[in-house]
Amino acid sequence: MPQKKSNKKVKWISHYTNNQRILLVGEGDFSFSDCLARAFGSATNMVASSLDSERALKTKHWTSQAHLQSLWSRGCLVLHGVNVHDMDRHPTLSQMKFDVIIFNFPHAGHSPLLCEQDTKLIERHRKLLEAFLKNGREMLGEGGEVHVTLRDDHPYNQWNVMGLADKLGLVLKEKVEFLKQDFPGYHNKRGGGVKSNKKFPLKECFTFKFCLAKSPANQFSEVGNDPSGIVAALDKLNFSS
Repeated sequence: MPQKKSNKKVKWISHYTNNQRILLVGEGDFSFSDCLARAFGSATNMVASSLDSERALKTKHWTSQAHLQSLWSRGCLVLHGVNVHDMDRHPTLSQMKFDVIIFNFPHAGHSPLLCEQDTKLIERHRKLLEAFLKNGREMLGEGGEVHVTLRDDHPYNQWNVMGLADKLGLVLKEKVEFLKQDFPGYHNKRGGGVKSNKKFPLKECFTFKFCLAKSPANQFSEVGNDPSGIVAALDKLNFSS
């Protein structure tokens, strides 16, 4: 069970700290997880997971072994065979709540018959994103966030992550540029079974940070006795003209 480190010095890397309970899904060679763990000096606040089995990783991402050893040595819980389509029902993860759930560069897989511009493949990507956002929101602790990092140029911007999140009651808290150099040792991997351990070009990339929309009750609780605040809350709820 990942633990918050409330009594220890807070260590940061970009927008992540060792005081957050962090779940990483869809890891390739686990280099991103390892990057965070090394920055924190410990990984007892982290769960790092892959869709691939541990056996498959040795073939698809042979560079993963050193990163896994590093994570284990720092106390990280590593899980394999975690599918975002049902991760909220995973026997281990279903017992946990997280402050941040991270999915970097999700991809529904490559096909020799389809290119990234094909509508059929774009729809597969959308379904993958929707499953992550839908199930991830159920695993958040109070004030938690789901982070998804994507290329934001064509055709990847056709995946419509903003629209999918809005449909699921998630609100964009922040959209920040993703810079690989901010995460020393991280290597983005293709995955998907085709040249899996190769890198792919990172162009216009951003991390989308989503949080749960506030309920009407919570919105009113923040208003207090300020009449102007009441009007603002009503505007948000579309109750005022």
